[in-house]
Amino acid sequence: MEYMAHLEKDRKLSKILFESLPELTLHKNIPIRLMASIMSQQLSTHVARVIFRRFLELYNGKEPTVKKVLATDPTVLRAIGLSNNKVSYILNVARFCIEHNITDTKLQKMDNISIIEMLTEIKGVGKWTVEMLLMFSLGREDIFAVDDLGIQQAMIKLYKLDNTDKKALKEKMLQLSAKWSPYRTYACLHLWQWKDEK
Repeated sequence: MEYMAHLEKDRKLSKILFESLPELTLHKNIPIRLMASIMSQQLSTHVARVIFRRFLELYNGKEPTVKKVLATDPTVLRAIGLSNNKVSYILNVARFCIEHNITDTKLQKMDNISIIEMLTEIKGVGKWTVEMLLMFSLGREDIFAVDDLGIQQAMIKLYKLDNTDKKALKEKMLQLSAKWSPYRTYACLHLWQWKDEK
């Protein structure tokens, strides 16, 4: 893939670019993807999958509309293993998406910064959550998740960065990642993969 040639210009990063990764894809029903992202926070991948499956079972195994989610009794959502906070955040997402008429088409037309600014207005949705949505659901190729712990750990190791001052560390990470643009998402994917294989 063409991104490889661009990222290989970074000599240190090139050491971990073993093979190109599958192309990023666009998923449907972005508001539900955002809810799934909230459900999975601080959970292992396995537990997150189980909870999302239980969530779908509430709607006959199909992805519901945001209106259906908003009409769901909070106690029913809590019963699938969600905390009170997560239930209220998921309902916040549903409410916000209805009020602001958030659709896949609307989001696809917006740029990354506008999407981050808009969706982080929702209580319970942080910048990192929206960045993951941009990468994995909207298929955006140029997202750099500077706050992601895995990315931080991988870059500290690969670039021998000093992590005593978090602010300085993030500034250095942003500086290093600037040259990966417009393929920063792929760089993040390789960093995660390399860290997991270590």
